[in-house]
Amino acid sequence: MSDQLPRIMATLAYPDQIVRSSTDSTVDLFYKHYPSTPVTSKFLCTVVKVLPEDYFVITAYYTDTIKRGDVLWTKK
Repeated sequence: MSDQLPRIMATLAYPDQIVRSSTDSTVDLFYKHYPSTPVTSKFLCTVVKVLPEDYFVITAYYTDTIKRGDVLWTKK
């Protein structure tokens, strides 16, 4: 995924949807759909840990679906 850094940054800046993790309330999942990826048409999920005074990316991966959880924001 190191070659996907521009897309990871775009996903954080312009997500299609942000979902709070159903297993960890301090984790938000940023999703953006890309029609063409190294593994076909997928969502890029960038996982962010949200602490009181800090935010950091845990991981990023391509997926077919958006996980369940509280939807915090949706692109209109």
